[in-house]
Amino acid sequence: MTEKSSPKPDHKKQHRAFFGRVSGKRLHRGQRELFDSLLPELRIDLPRDGQIDPKRIFGAQAKKRILEIGYGGGEHLTRIARENPENGHVGCEVFTGGIGKILKTIASENIKNISLFTSDAFGLLSALPDASLDMVYLLYPDPWPKLRHNKRRFVSNITLAELARVIRAGGEFRFATDIEDYANWTLAHMVRNKNFCWQKQNYDKFWHIPFEGWAPTRYELKARREGRLNSFYFTFRRCP
Repeated sequence: MTEKSSPKPDHKKQHRAFFGRVSGKRLHRGQRELFDSLLPELRIDLPRDGQIDPKRIFGAQAKKRILEIGYGGGEHLTRIARENPENGHVGCEVFTGGIGKILKTIASENIKNISLFTSDAFGLLSALPDASLDMVYLLYPDPWPKLRHNKRRFVSNITLAELARVIRAGGEFRFATDIEDYANWTLAHMVRNKNFCWQKQNYDKFWHIPFEGWAPTRYELKARREGRLNSFYFTFRRCP
């Protein structure tokens, strides 16, 4: 009797959303108006069938395609978009307060090279074709510090498999956190993953050196005021 092969794992079904609540304080009038007027122009909707065309969401002329997962208030995303108008940028955020803040910045500064995805970032990753991104940022994600919640951390074998698929050879995955346990968690996952390489200079004291051109986010400044003085900055390169 011929043994039947096991079905291929469905990562979408295995994946657990990494976020909790999606709303906090009520949006003020200006933000509500931008949700109605500007967000529909910038929002990425997933197709029912097939994959997303990267040219459509990053721009056909984009020199590089940059994705930021969980951009918070959008300080980092809007800054690098302003500084690199030749690149295309997509930000993923589900928290309405953060979406409202970045919409206000995009509108006031007339930023033209940002699109927004307002649902679970894993859904967007799953819809992107292979080797379609040059860089992915995951900056100060929710650490889910309680042991029973660790499985909700964004860094997992499932999400790293998708990141390895969509980041081109030589592209980068950049991760930052001020929580040592999450830093250790991420390193433990990355050293077991054969799709990413990282350089020796990332070790020890170099872990605390920010990325080139880095400017602290509001979250990072708040962490310093609360006594969390060290952050970890990791750069992992997609292996050929």
